[in-house]
Amino acid sequence: MASKLQALWNHPAGPKTIHFWAPTFKWGISIANVADFAKPPEKISYPQQVAVACTGIIWSRYSLVITPKNWNLFSVNVAMASTGLYQLSRKIRQDYFSDEKETAASHEG
Repeated sequence: MASKLQALWNHPAGPKTIHFWAPTFKWGISIANVADFAKPPEKISYPQQVAVACTGIIWSRYSLVITPKNWNLFSVNVAMASTGLYQLSRKIRQDYFSDEKETAASHEG
């Protein structure tokens, strides 16, 4: 166990480098986005969620082509892309598909 911790500590993207701490703090964005899942869809911002999703997709790819591979950076950006895409899907469903249901329900009643 000690040798694995030593290997992590001395890794080129380990806790002694910015390559570890920058993605670690970036988790705050994904956590905030998860907390916003409870937010009503009409309060979701298209530009913000497009930026979150695109950033996640672009940097996920980048994190796999750099040397050394930075799995912390990869995982946080996959989480960012996922939460951004989910929030966008909520917003799109609310903006473009909920009106059809409301209109159909008002014509029936």
